[in-house]
Amino acid sequence: MMTLYFLVKYLHVLGAIVILGTGTGIAFFMLMAHLGGEAAFIARTAGVVVIADMLFTLSAVLLQPVTGGTLMWLSSTAVTERWLLTSLALYAIAGLFWVPVIFMQIELRDLARAADRSGEKLPRRYFTVFRRWFLCGIPGFGSVMAILWLMIAKPY
Repeated sequence: MMTLYFLVKYLHVLGAIVILGTGTGIAFFMLMAHLGGEAAFIARTAGVVVIADMLFTLSAVLLQPVTGGTLMWLSSTAVTERWLLTSLALYAIAGLFWVPVIFMQIELRDLARAADRSGEKLPRRYFTVFRRWFLCGIPGFGSVMAILWLMIAKPY
């Protein structure tokens, strides 16, 4: 029999899977498109990435605090537990890196579309933004990985 606690826990774990899976997929496909260097392919890939981020990642990012807060309430877990405080701080850090990435992906898409339409090479700005996008992904994704570990291990 499924209790409310296990239903909410299932949704919480599912949200974490969606965030990690979508983040990994987006990073992989954007990197592969970038390495190919073809403006049209980058534009199409970045266009799909923007949609995926809004549809999947944003939904899961909004769901996580709701399910996490509900789990705290149902299990009488104090918000002052160190593993939870650390997780919340890392969630904020991930968000600080993820929000700018959304706008960078839109700019990368638009720059690649413009280069494709004009038949020109990708502009210098594209490479600058891509480098920033890639670098923001490291602490953002690393924070999410650490949160997942804390959620499972609850080490302190």
